[in-house]
Amino acid sequence: MASVEERLVGLFRTLGAGDQATLLAFAEFLSSRSIGLGSTAPAPADTDTAVQERTLPEPEPIPRPESESVVAAVKRLSRTYHMIEKRHMLNETSALVAQHVMQGRDAVEVIDELELVFQRRYEALKSDD
Repeated sequence: MASVEERLVGLFRTLGAGDQATLLAFAEFLSSRSIGLGSTAPAPADTDTAVQERTLPEPEPIPRPESESVVAAVKRLSRTYHMIEKRHMLNETSALVAQHVMQGRDAVEVIDELELVFQRRYEALKSDD
């Protein structure tokens, strides 16, 4: 039986160039997501609550490039809203990325919605502050 890695490489090779790029973008997103969640430092019971007890920093806006991939947008927004615990938005962000990658939803539309997700989460934290 082939290993998971061999199966993935085999499937990758059967795809056209565009689908290979899409699969790679999705894999990069999943990898960046797991890196952000894989911290070995002990986390407080609720990091967002810990942030609320301090003064909530303002977002550090990073200009949106004219041509940006969905994965790059998630990374940009994560840096802009560095004070937000991303695990609280994991379902929403991964669903949006999957809609783009798996269903072909327009990147600009998905990025617009991702920006709203991050902004709403920040505003919720701010109002709780």
